[in-house]
Amino acid sequence: MTNIVTYLDHHASAPLLPAARDAMVEMLDVVGNPSSVHANGRKLRAAIETARDQVALAAGTIRSRVVFTGSATEALTQAIVGGAKSAGVARIIYGAGEHMAVIRAVESCEQEAVAMPMLTNGLYDIDWLTDVIAKANAAEERLMIVIQQVNNESAVIQPISDVEDLVRDTDHLLILDAAQGFGKTQFFFDPSRVDAMAISAHKVGGPVGVGALIVKPAMDSAKLIPGGGQEQGRRGGTESASLIAGFGIAAESAKAHFDAVREAKLIDFAQTELLKIAADATIFGTEVDRTGTAMCFAIPELKNNISMINYDLENVALSAGSACSSGKVSRSHVLSAMGVDDALADCALRMSVGWNSTRDDIERFLAVTKKIVDRHQSNRGAAA
Repeated sequence: MTNIVTYLDHHASAPLLPAARDAMVEMLDVVGNPSSVHANGRKLRAAIETARDQVALAAGTIRSRVVFTGSATEALTQAIVGGAKSAGVARIIYGAGEHMAVIRAVESCEQEAVAMPMLTNGLYDIDWLTDVIAKANAAEERLMIVIQQVNNESAVIQPISDVEDLVRDTDHLLILDAAQGFGKTQFFFDPSRVDAMAISAHKVGGPVGVGALIVKPAMDSAKLIPGGGQEQGRRGGTESASLIAGFGIAAESAKAHFDAVREAKLIDFAQTELLKIAADATIFGTEVDRTGTAMCFAIPELKNNISMINYDLENVALSAGSACSSGKVSRSHVLSAMGVDDALADCALRMSVGWNSTRDDIERFLAVTKKIVDRHQSNRGAAA
């Protein structure tokens, strides 16, 4: 057993890019507050504004729309809770397979909320949404629609352009969770269709603890932290120039580091070889477009809580289909929304790759998987 960890949990958090680390360390050596007018303060402010330009360019927007936050979760909460309170929203429509950051934010709102069904292939039911929006239009009811760009478990790319077409020229609000898609897909913030979009640094090789809300002026009233006027008056609190500088470098580097073709080849190879090891394995979302950065799979009878321990003992880091904040393995609500049988869902694992993943990583994952499957089959044979 090797002592080197094979890290295949990029959808949870990607390793920090060396260039991002360098930018962070440089800012950590500068004492001061970015709002101060002395030289140190101006240097910190310059680093933040440079990062704002870098993030804006990567998101396909203008710098004035970028609001730095502590995480994508904070950004989503600001947009959902703040927007629902201030924009006269009658109902919130959110995807049944959304990240818990969205679901918990929606639950904290006073407005009625309805979950949009997910199809068995991992896509949302756009026909259902079309009907809901048509009825809301007829009733002159304003909706807030919250949807993810890329599913964090299956890597399925949602039909965002279809949703955007449905809300174009209406009064409905569209909030996009782009944490898993930012830097990995060809998508740009379009203020004529999207009202707010949340992104995260640590999904693309930036530091943990910083995200951003891309917001259009009409959503400026959605403020949870007024504070002292930082971030153009949209999010109070002294900014962390170090974290933001690292975010800027990661955003700028994303296009070069996230080669969809390279990553898709790694995932394709993993899928092909996995099915040779376990022909009865199920790989979720293969019928539709995915980012090529993750594989959510289940091998019948191999419960994920046991498999996780075995992978960890072999120094292979991946995750279950869903995990709560306490770190306990729980049944994936995404797979439940897709109609997956509970027994199979309890076997689901997610393997995800990123900027520094290699063929050797996949080979190691496959070797350990074979060992786990062979041991399970041997134990089952002995019990029979």
